[in-house]
Amino acid sequence: MTITFVVNQVRKESAGYTTTALAYEAHKRGHTVYYAGVGDLVYQADGRIGAHCRKVPDREFRSLHTFLEAVVETEKELTSSKNWDVLWLRNDPAADMEKRPWAQDAGVLFGQLASQQGVLVLNSPDGLIKASNKMYLQYFPESVRPQSVITRNMADVEAFYRAQNHRIILKPLKGSGGKNVFLVDKKDDKNRKQIVEAICRDGFAIAQEYLPAAKKGDIRLFLMDGEPIIKDGKVAAIQRVQQAGEIRSNIHQGAKAKRATMNKEMQAIIDTVGPLLRQDGMFLVGLDIVGDKLMEINVFSPGGLIHASEFHGVDFMEDVITAVEKKVGDVTRND
Repeated sequence: MTITFVVNQVRKESAGYTTTALAYEAHKRGHTVYYAGVGDLVYQADGRIGAHCRKVPDREFRSLHTFLEAVVETEKELTSSKNWDVLWLRNDPAADMEKRPWAQDAGVLFGQLASQQGVLVLNSPDGLIKASNKMYLQYFPESVRPQSVITRNMADVEAFYRAQNHRIILKPLKGSGGKNVFLVDKKDDKNRKQIVEAICRDGFAIAQEYLPAAKKGDIRLFLMDGEPIIKDGKVAAIQRVQQAGEIRSNIHQGAKAKRATMNKEMQAIIDTVGPLLRQDGMFLVGLDIVGDKLMEINVFSPGGLIHASEFHGVDFMEDVITAVEKKVGDVTRND
């Protein structure tokens, strides 16, 4: 099959990214693999979606590092959706919010047209539009998510703050990577208004109940078509433990990752959210879980699958690409 990965900018990819490992696994299996940045997408005169892509060279590589180096050094070539089997949207719109606002929605908009042209688009671009910010969490039952208020009104935040015994989490509705996430309690009384104003410069703020279990970090759990990825009895999940004095569990914010195993709280959340994720075409997602609550659903480019593979001593990338191959095979048979 021919699979095109769309990322924010190819030159800013890393060998440690899940996207790199997925592309490498597809290449090792003999598939044609392309990389394209969001800015490389194009609507062509013949009505087809295309992209100025970097093709993975047809040779073996010693590591993810040499693989990605070869991709970056490759010259771009214009390709067409008529030659693509899969278009995988792995760009993070939130990463382009400040400096490249034009790039935020480009992936899903081009992806919608590519889907109409017979390309298998992952995750579903229609589903991604629905899940393009943290409001998506509110589609799921209250039993699995923390109490929240989404607003731009300071009075709403103040009322929720008092109702939550003067201890809440504040963060932007649209964002990723732990940026502008704050734990607010009584010691922040003088700064609370400024924090809300800073968040609301870029949109809406989420005020969320503080979960004491967050002191132990969170679990990043990967689901594929609404089900956990399990290989040799091991689940694709990691526990992320924040640094001392830090509330954010994002690895690139200094959190440490370690092995995680399935528990009954995780299974209950999967049983609750899995059907809607599958219905919305969310092929590969990362759930961020604290205790028995789902804090976030990462639908664009969830990372950490490499860490999960390393900790458990299995290659979860193999199962993901196998599932993509099956999807392409099913499409071909239906045609």
